[in-house]
Amino acid sequence: MNMRVEDHPILGVLDNESDGVRVVVDGEALQARPGEVIAATLMAHGRSVFRYTNRRGEPRNLFCGIGRCTDCVMTVDGIPNVRTCVTVVRDGMVVETQRGNGAWGRCDDGR
Repeated sequence: MNMRVEDHPILGVLDNESDGVRVVVDGEALQARPGEVIAATLMAHGRSVFRYTNRRGEPRNLFCGIGRCTDCVMTVDGIPNVRTCVTVVRDGMVVETQRGNGAWGRCDDGR
């Protein structure tokens, strides 16, 4: 499901000629737009949960959208607590829904 704004009243028509960026979110490959942040990719594909809280396990999503709160944090390439509203996608990025405080993992390039 694509929920992108294809024709914006101010920004104009979305450029669909550009090569997309492929990111993997919870095991599912998603197409992203070059230069967009992770949260925009997730919302464009109808994803509504980015993380679950530590104490009550409640779902969280985008809140402030400017990197000040922590509602949108996810584990990205094995690094927990990445603010997805200000982190730009890159090809091959692996994003996981975070539970609680998250846990350090290991990404494919050995980091």
